[in-house]
Amino acid sequence: MTRKPIIVGNWKMNNDLHETRALLSDIHDRLASKSAQVDVGVAPPATFLAVAGEILADDLILLAAQNVHYADSGAFTGEVSPRMLKSLGVDLVIVGHSERRHYFAETDELVNRKVKAALSVGLVAIVCVGETLEEREAGQTLEKVSTQVRGAFDGLSAQQASTIVLAYEPVWAIGTGRTATPEQAQEVHRALRDLLTELYDAPTADAIRIQYGGSVKPHNAESLLSQPDIDGALVGGASLKGDAFEAIVNAALSNA
Repeated sequence: MTRKPIIVGNWKMNNDLHETRALLSDIHDRLASKSAQVDVGVAPPATFLAVAGEILADDLILLAAQNVHYADSGAFTGEVSPRMLKSLGVDLVIVGHSERRHYFAETDELVNRKVKAALSVGLVAIVCVGETLEEREAGQTLEKVSTQVRGAFDGLSAQQASTIVLAYEPVWAIGTGRTATPEQAQEVHRALRDLLTELYDAPTADAIRIQYGGSVKPHNAESLLSQPDIDGALVGGASLKGDAFEAIVNAALSNA
């Protein structure tokens, strides 16, 4: 099965309003014409989602949020609900990023609640999993990511699961300049697809796109995206520069 590549830029807590407008405009000019062959998305900070939604309203570039709450509404100061995101034109939401798990103590159970909340309003969840350096060195990579996947997908039907984008992001490679080798990344991606086959069935597992994330740059994107089970990238720092982000999208195009 040929899966359409998906490249999403996670801007994290970067850029002010002026910089956000400028970067969105640059990305639009560079990539709008390429989105038919590759799904391209950007995830600016929540404060700028409304502006981004207006700029990208007539665009094929997808709008992503970096986080979401599990409740539809209520007394949750500082949080943003799935319904709010949907009303802003958001298409995707990143759930369970390692920085959320580490800094904000998000558990697999909480990730599962957020995934279900996102799906309930028609948002596509990008579910992040990954191991620390200590876990990799201890040979616990597959055990760790398998536990995270089982937790995130708990209670989901095959139809619901098939809409999810899974992102393998080794924690030791995020923002460090270190990147898993293509062979290391492929090994985990293949194991994740095998696990999804076990949890559901082969057609469902084959339909789910699995991104790689962790210091993806123009110089390594081609070799990573050429692997048979790597269907795209969740890009951090390189997505803050239009030319670098375009180069990664071009790498996906060459392997589409």
